Amino acid sequence: MSKTHIDNDSLIAEIIKGIEEVKGQDITILDLRKLENTVCDYFVICNGNSNTQVNAIVGSVQKIVSKALKDKPWHVEGSENAEWVLMDYVNVVVHVFQKHIREEYDIEALWGDAKSTIIPSNY
Repeated sequence: MSKTHIDNDSLIAEIIKGIEEVKGQDITILDLRKLENTVCDYFVICNGNSNTQVNAIVGSVQKIVSKALKDKPWHVEGSENAEWVLMDYVNVVVHVFQKHIREEYDIEALWGDAKSTIIPSNY
């Protein structure tokens, strides 16, 4: 199954639009490219206030990325309880958390050597 190459910057921009569309909070991008043994190039991390909002963020990201770039995640997991949903776009992995779960796992600290970019909220 061949996949047209989509550059990471375009993909990340559309993912962020999808998150912002439904007011996802605390968007952070971790650039993992300079680290060894990583599974992807970037993490995009955000959180919502409830499982309903987490699922809305996931749906919004899928819709906007699909419409703009004709791409869909290779894999999505965690939608059942919607506390931590992982969307795998191969080079970019999106983590959508409920706030308390994000604080508990603190993946930004786990990947502390990665370059971190915080996206200011427009709302």
